[in-house]
Amino acid sequence: MKKLISLMTLGLALSVGGAYAASPAAAASSAGGKTRQQTRMTTCNAEAKAQAKKGDERKKFMSECLKKK
Repeated sequence: MKKLISLMTLGLALSVGGAYAASPAAAASSAGGKTRQQTRMTTCNAEAKAQAKKGDERKKFMSECLKKK
């Protein structure tokens, strides 16, 4: 009986602890919302595509674009 109570207590503690472990960014992405970084990436990608940037020029543009936003 003591083992059963101990196991139930441990199980309860582990299940409650998992609820607090989720980060807000993980919750936003799992809920279908985009994180700030994902939004930046989408915007910069659209700008790079509109300006027809390719290769090293695109990499440089994306790096600068993601830093400034």
